[in-house]
Amino acid sequence: MKTELEGKVVVVTGASGGIGSAIARRFVEEGARVVLHYRGQRNAAEKLQAELKTAETLLVRADLSKEQDARRLLANALKRFGRVDTLVANAGSWESRDIPLNEMSLRQWKQTMDSVLTTTFLSVREFLRIVARQRTGNAVLIGSTAAIFGEAGHADYASAKSAMAYGLTRTLKNEMSRLAPHTKNYCGGRINCVCPGWTVVPRTGAKLRDEAAVRKITATMALPQIARPDDIASAVVFLSSDRLARHITGQTITVAGGMEGRWLWQPHELDPAIV
Repeated sequence: MKTELEGKVVVVTGASGGIGSAIARRFVEEGARVVLHYRGQRNAAEKLQAELKTAETLLVRADLSKEQDARRLLANALKRFGRVDTLVANAGSWESRDIPLNEMSLRQWKQTMDSVLTTTFLSVREFLRIVARQRTGNAVLIGSTAAIFGEAGHADYASAKSAMAYGLTRTLKNEMSRLAPHTKNYCGGRINCVCPGWTVVPRTGAKLRDEAAVRKITATMALPQIARPDDIASAVVFLSSDRLARHITGQTITVAGGMEGRWLWQPHELDPAIV
């Protein structure tokens, strides 16, 4: 099916990461013009842009937890392309170590909220200001299954992603539809959230080399396979297409093989005498 994304301008935040780069590639395949945002991974971002050399791309460094940087990212996109049709809010980082809440520092909590939730707030806010002028536009937020099921040892990350996946997405669907109202020929402004589960990317490489961890992760999945970045990218491209997803907004889509949660205990940790 045709997505009708050819010529559209798409801003992908966190494009230097595993999922972000896959999303950028898929939009380029559809003929879109893509703004590649990165914060610290300059080499990876430049490598991605070089790989996409046949496409119209713009590389922008920004710390999206800062208002002026978020404003500059969208301003640069406008200056280069004259409009922004889609924002994919994918940027965000987390503490990879398991740290229970009772041991978590306030510093870590604030850093995670800034890197996940504040970056999303600021980039989406700047995008909505463009949408209000254009009267068109859609956005896809990248959440996490941690937002749905929680994640022991990562209460900060789960809380931030849950705010994105539910409070923010469901509120903004009502605001966007007023900023970019539907007409006879236009579906109206839309926003949705994609929540990936465990995905094969460099950041999860060490964990996914542990066979016991992989068994535990996939044990609650109807399709017991770790996602690939393209699985996430396909969902994002679909939701960004006003042709294919014209009547879908305010939805949180889980891309995790039918995951229903994760084991709290391994079988060997349980005492059958008292279970």
